[in-house]
Amino acid sequence: MTRVLGCLAVLMPPYVWMVTFFALPIIVVFAISLSDAVVGIPPYAPLVDWSSARFLGDVENYTFLLGDAYYLDGFLGSIRIAAVATFICFLIGYPMALAISRVRPTRRLPLLLLLMLPFWTSFLIRTYAWITLLNSNGIINNALLNLGLRETPILMLYTDFSVYLGIVYAYLPFMVLPIYAVIERHDLGLLEAAADLGAKPFRSFLSVTLPLSIPGIAAGCLLVFVPALGEFVVPELLGGSDFLMIGRLLWTETFQNRDWPLAATVTIVLLVLVVATVVSVQRIVDMRERPL
Repeated sequence: MTRVLGCLAVLMPPYVWMVTFFALPIIVVFAISLSDAVVGIPPYAPLVDWSSARFLGDVENYTFLLGDAYYLDGFLGSIRIAAVATFICFLIGYPMALAISRVRPTRRLPLLLLLMLPFWTSFLIRTYAWITLLNSNGIINNALLNLGLRETPILMLYTDFSVYLGIVYAYLPFMVLPIYAVIERHDLGLLEAAADLGAKPFRSFLSVTLPLSIPGIAAGCLLVFVPALGEFVVPELLGGSDFLMIGRLLWTETFQNRDWPLAATVTIVLLVLVVATVVSVQRIVDMRERPL
């Protein structure tokens, strides 16, 4: 009996935490997504008519959301932006992680600190700094004009380029750190064995280092793709008012239109996309690690 009580004392707090701060909020949001928007406080109709014991909810918000081209463009645009930004982070982050893992151990900590240094500054301030750099009369364009390299300013702000740049800059460390954590534990003797068998360095990388890095790559891609999918600050500040992503849809429906049921529907669909992405990546990693 004492052992059972001890196990419950250890296991219950995490379960209580998950139910209270994860499951219950999702249930509440899902319930709101089944209701109708009304003018009042709260701005949605009750799901149950207690006088007649009748359930009033429906899936009309979901059918409207999935059948409206405006919202579909928002979701597809968010997926495209997040996927491309994740791929760019991988192209930049993997060589960085590999380089850090191959230097002397005494030099790794300073390099990791330099990688994490931007996090010591507010994310909002760092995003505003890019406006100063990318604006038509900003630092970069003024330098190009003064050096005679350009006669007219380059349009960089409020474009796809500025959004990709902001997201990659913000989330690049989330790609580098998981990959570095995996590569740093690699047995370098495997590379020596491949070299002894006649493999060139690039062939050894493709056959040994890259396959063993798959778990870190998967973790890094998830850590970049998932928050980038719902990003609001970067598209709002660097993409302009016409740049459409899921984060802007949520903000518009919640604070401008005060259509909480539709905003809740967008949230649930976004959650389904995130869960589907995580499960798919995990299954791919499991299939690669499964012995033949």
